[in-house]
Amino acid sequence: MLTFPAYHSRFPADKWVLPLILEHQARTIPAKPFLSYTDEGKPLSFAETNREVNRLAHGLAALGIKKGDMVGLFLPNCAEYVLTWFALTKLGAVEVAICDVYKGTFLAHPINLAAAKMVVTNAEMVGALAEIEDSIPTVEHVVVIGDTNALSLKRITASRFADLPSLVDSNPGIEVSPRDLAAVLLTSGTTGPSKGVMMPHSQFYFFAEEDIQIFGLTGEDVYMTGFPLFHGNAQFLTVYPCLIVGAHCVLYPRFSASEFIGRARRSGATVTNLLGATMAFLLAQPRAEGEREHRLRTIYAAPLSPDLAEPFTERFGVTNFVDGFGQTEISMPFLTPPGAIRPSGASGVLNAQWFDVRLADPDTGAEAPIGQPGELLVRNRADGIMSSGYIGMAEKTVEAWRDLWFHTGDLLRRDEDGWYYFVGRLKDALRRRGENISAFEVESVIRGHDAVAECAVVGVRADQKGGEDEVKACIVLIENASFDAEDLIRWCEKRIPAFMIPRYVEVYDGLPKTPSEKIKKHELRDAGVTPATWDRVAAGVLLSDERKPRFAS
Repeated sequence: MLTFPAYHSRFPADKWVLPLILEHQARTIPAKPFLSYTDEGKPLSFAETNREVNRLAHGLAALGIKKGDMVGLFLPNCAEYVLTWFALTKLGAVEVAICDVYKGTFLAHPINLAAAKMVVTNAEMVGALAEIEDSIPTVEHVVVIGDTNALSLKRITASRFADLPSLVDSNPGIEVSPRDLAAVLLTSGTTGPSKGVMMPHSQFYFFAEEDIQIFGLTGEDVYMTGFPLFHGNAQFLTVYPCLIVGAHCVLYPRFSASEFIGRARRSGATVTNLLGATMAFLLAQPRAEGEREHRLRTIYAAPLSPDLAEPFTERFGVTNFVDGFGQTEISMPFLTPPGAIRPSGASGVLNAQWFDVRLADPDTGAEAPIGQPGELLVRNRADGIMSSGYIGMAEKTVEAWRDLWFHTGDLLRRDEDGWYYFVGRLKDALRRRGENISAFEVESVIRGHDAVAECAVVGVRADQKGGEDEVKACIVLIENASFDAEDLIRWCEKRIPAFMIPRYVEVYDGLPKTPSEKIKKHELRDAGVTPATWDRVAAGVLLSDERKPRFAS
C-alpha cells in the first residue's frame, strides 16, 4: 500500500520552537528577505524581523505579559500581526487568534474561553472591544495599532502599538519548550460554539514541516497568501514554513480573485494555497491578457475539485497541484507524495511515519471495507504532533479523543492502492432511497457547470414518508450567466447516478460563511425548502432512472 515517504525534519524535535528557529535564521541568513506586506516596499529580512520581534517582546513584558499568558490578536492581515505573534512566542505567551469581523458575543467568546489577559487590535476595531468591555473581565490591557481615543475604554487600560517596542534588541531569554502551548486557534463553530484548539509549539512546527514536504519548499521560493492570519492556513501553512526553510512570504490584506494573477506576477510567487471555492472564483473571472505570465510552479489546493484542475491548467498554465487532508487538531495525516500521479479526487496517502488511522463505521465502530466511507479516526505515533485538547472545554476534549483515537467527524474512503478520498462531514452525508450520498462529490460535479460559481449541497426534509433527506443544491451564479434549473439537472444526469441528483435547486446571491470561509451548511439545512426553491418533481422533470424507481414507497 502506498504511503508518504519517510523524511527528516529541517530541525531536530527538541528545537521545534518558533523563537529558536527565528533566532537561528537571523544568525545564518540575516539579509535574506522574509516578510513583505503586499508587493510594495522593501521586505523585512530575517535579521530585521528578529530585531523587531525582540523589541516588541520586551515592550509586552513591560506591560506585564509573561510566560503562559493568553493574548488575543484581534487584527486584520498586517505585518504587525506576524511580528506580535512572534513576539509572544519569545515570552512563552500564547496567541489567541480571533476573527477580525467578530463583534458582540462572538468576540467575547474566544476571549473568555482563553481568559485572555491582553488584546492587540487596531483603531478601527477597538470600538468592538469597548462595546463588550463589561463581558470580558480577564482583559486588563488593550494595545491599539494606529491613533485611537482610549477614552472609549473605561475599565481596560490602553496603549498605542507604536509606543510598545523597547530599544532592547536582545532575545528576552525566556526558556520555551516544544511542549509549551504556542497558540489557541478557533474551530469554525458550524454546529455549535467555536472550540479553542490548543496547539503546542511542537505541533505548530510539525504542521508547517508537512507543508514543506508536499511542496518541496526551499529557500528560493516565494510564498504568497491573502488568507486571514487568524486562520491556520496563513499561519502554519504559509508564514511558518517560510521561516523554517528561509523562503520569502508575501502577505496581502485578503484573498482577491481579480487580483490573484497580478499579485503572483508582481510578487514573483512560486507557490500559494487555494481553499474551497477559490479556484472556481478564479476561473469565473473574465479572461485577460498575460494570465500565464507568472512564476507559480505549485498550488496547494485543499480540496482540489477534479472538475477544476484541467481548466485551471489550460487557462493559467499551472500543472502541479498538491493536496493534503488534516484538521487544526490533528495536523495532516494524508499528503500527496512527491511526483505521484494522484487519482482524481484523492486527498493523499497516509503519512505512516507519524500517524495511525482507522476508517470506522459510524454506527458500529467496525473497520469500513476498502471503497466504503467511514469516519476518520487518528492517533499520533510521535509526541507533540497533535493538539493537546480544547481550551476550557474538557468534556469536548474527552468526547473527541474517546477510545484513545481522535474522532474527526469526517467521512473518508480508501482505495486498494492506499489513496484516501474525502467524502464529507459525518453530518454532511446524505441518505436517500437507501443510498449514501457524498455532498462533496455532488458539489464537485455541479461546480463544473458553466453558470455556477459556487455550490453547497445539503439534505432537506421533503414530503414523502420515512423522513429521508432530499438533495438540495444551493448555488451562486457567475455574474451575468444565464441559468435554467432543468438544464442543470440534465447536466448532472450525464455525470452522476440518479439518486444523487438534486430534487431542489435554489439560487443565492451569496452563501452564508464562517470567517474562515467555510459554508454554514447548517443554516442552509435549517432553511429547507423555501418559496424561492425550484422543485424538479413539481416541475415534472423526470430522470430516466426514476421512471423505474429502485425502491417502492
